[in-house]
Amino acid sequence: MTTAISAPPTRPVGVAAIHHALQTMPQSPGVYRMLGAKGDVLYVGKALNLKKRVTSYTHVSRLTERLRRMVSETHGMEIVTTHTEAEALLLESNYIKRMQPRYNILLRDDKSYPWIMLTDRHEFPQISKHRGKPVKGASYWGPFASAWSVNQTLNLLQRTFLLRSCSDSEMQGRTRPCLLHQIHRCSAPCTDRISREDYAGLAAQARDFLAGRNPHMREQLGREMEEAAGALEFERAAAIRDRIRGLSALQQDSSVINPSTVTDADIIAIWQIAGQSCIQVFFIRAGRNNGNRAFFPSHARDENAPDVLAAFIGQFYDDKPPPAQVLVNQDLPELDVLTAALGLRRGRKVEIIHPRRGEKRGVIEHAEINAREALERRMAESAGQARLLQGVADLFGLAEPPRRIETYDNSHIQGANAYGVMVVGGPEGFDKRAYRKFSIKGPVTPGDDFAMMREVLERRFRRALKDREEGVRPEDWPDILLIDGGAGQYTAVRGVLDELGVTGVTLVAIAKGPDRDAGREWFHTEGRAPFQLPSRDPVLYYLQRLRDEAHRFAITTHRAGRSKTLVRSELDDIPGVGPARKRALLKHFGSARSVRQAGLGELENAPGINRDMARAIYGYFHPDWTGD
Repeated sequence: MTTAISAPPTRPVGVAAIHHALQTMPQSPGVYRMLGAKGDVLYVGKALNLKKRVTSYTHVSRLTERLRRMVSETHGMEIVTTHTEAEALLLESNYIKRMQPRYNILLRDDKSYPWIMLTDRHEFPQISKHRGKPVKGASYWGPFASAWSVNQTLNLLQRTFLLRSCSDSEMQGRTRPCLLHQIHRCSAPCTDRISREDYAGLAAQARDFLAGRNPHMREQLGREMEEAAGALEFERAAAIRDRIRGLSALQQDSSVINPSTVTDADIIAIWQIAGQSCIQVFFIRAGRNNGNRAFFPSHARDENAPDVLAAFIGQFYDDKPPPAQVLVNQDLPELDVLTAALGLRRGRKVEIIHPRRGEKRGVIEHAEINAREALERRMAESAGQARLLQGVADLFGLAEPPRRIETYDNSHIQGANAYGVMVVGGPEGFDKRAYRKFSIKGPVTPGDDFAMMREVLERRFRRALKDREEGVRPEDWPDILLIDGGAGQYTAVRGVLDELGVTGVTLVAIAKGPDRDAGREWFHTEGRAPFQLPSRDPVLYYLQRLRDEAHRFAITTHRAGRSKTLVRSELDDIPGVGPARKRALLKHFGSARSVRQAGLGELENAPGINRDMARAIYGYFHPDWTGD
């Protein structure tokens, strides 16, 4: 149950707001949210006893500087009660991942992980890569750390088990085998090159192998190959030989992981240097290594490794089922609660183990080494980035390196599908979560980029100025505005910023050089004559990268918008015609024009179109028709 604790007429702030919330705070398990001046979530926490836990925030002298600052910004609280502390931990992790409160340890991971999918209901099951929510009628194995790792495994599985990867509609429409059959990666069930029984046997073998249920499959295939060769069936023997090679490659893909040591587990290790953390995750399923990935959670510099790792694990498994075992390199706080929460998430028992010795300890040490090396590389890159930003500050006379550089560009074709974009760069490189798209709403005269830029900047800074006045999201205020253009664009944008009252932002225009050569750009900024940089200057390369990234993002945004327009048709405007009926009509008639020209009888005979719907479609295209 969610409870918003209302504020009195004169709204308290800080400790007073917490004292007010405590008046109606229950002594039960649940999750609490600290709210800022605009209702934004500052912090999310969980507790076995909400009242006891929240009371601790009123003892300000015992809090860290970070928490004291959080308490001082608190204007209200919301709570959600749960039955157990484990349920509260799951809910807390979900809230943190969705709301991204700035005082929590944050896992910034907006990616979905790929799985291998094998359909169950078709007589010739399809094997393919899948992202997103699982669908009914299919089995899944994974997750995999990256598209590369799942593609490698999928290629080897196709070579080993010869299962089709094409869609059902592609399979039905084929009259001869595709290239995958020619290169021995598909048994071509589409053209009856394999019987249903033999194909079902291959699919069963693939399921057993992916589930780790048949470790002796290679020996069985070896005997089959010898029997085929003894019967002088050399083509069959060669095909089995290729399957054995693929199976060997699959079984050897475990890298440093010994299948007898770890069969179904995630190996998670954290490493910290100078207040920064890297967490390395290895996905092990059925004794195979499904790849690894490094994560760099956002947290205060004084957070210790066990707390960061525990928060990471809760958020990491918010949208994916945990395996039977999770191996870690730290003694985690509240281990029993976290273990119970993962068990609830999985629906079965989960163990969180910190191995001290033996082969599992060796596996964890390998993950630690990967985490340390990834963090060292990131810090080296950050140091290089810091030097570049210092160079930008020196070039444009800033007192300190910029924390946020916003670059703007726009794209359209003769005024159609016009979009403006903003990309953001800073100490961590490109911040893609901060990118913004602006669909141009006003009428655009072909070639009038000034009008587009004016609309984009007005929409961007009206909101930013309001937030700045209210003290909300101060990190969203830019230090530098970089635009692609010359003196004309610079003057136009300067006028927009002055009109809006935007101050404290350095405006820079980067104009293409003679013959549009990279390296010969001219820079325009306030108080200086236009100037160029040496062609080998690293700062020049960095500013070019910012401009080129904005240009790339503008082009891809425009193309996506144009594609949506192209797939629209006049059928979309007919009441009662949704995506399914639209597909049925286009499949039957071939085009929207043919639907418009069809007679009432033809429409009534179309699949999925009943008599009333046919009359509605016909009446839409023939407004003078009376229905007789």
